[in-house]
Amino acid sequence: MLESVTHISALLTSALLFGGMLLFAASFAAFLFKSLPPAEASALIRKAFPPFYIFVIIASGIAAVLAIPSSVISAIILGLIALSTIPTRQILMPAINAASDAKQKQRFLVLHGLSVVITLVHIGVTGFVIVDLAAHS
Repeated sequence: MLESVTHISALLTSALLFGGMLLFAASFAAFLFKSLPPAEASALIRKAFPPFYIFVIIASGIAAVLAIPSSVISAIILGLIALSTIPTRQILMPAINAASDAKQKQRFLVLHGLSVVITLVHIGVTGFVIVDLAAHS
């Protein structure tokens, strides 16, 4: 019984992570920049990213622990998402903001592109985790 609850919890937490990242990455930023003047949208995005990254760290960490009994590979992937999000939040995000503030367009584009790739990889591998966990039910 406990193993079943843990498995379902891992699957649901991974789905929450997947949906949260997809919604934030695919629609939230675009919505802000369509709905607000650029300066206001940029300011709001800067305030939204730190909690977004905390959500990713916590959700992927919880899902990793819950996934251990069901799939060690999924647990490792989820753990790597949590771990890789820490430098993304603490190092990459401030570097992106600094490049933007300094009007270093090329540096901003490279760093922002890296953050987009990281997020897309996180979304993609979380999709794999969901399929993997569903196959172990």
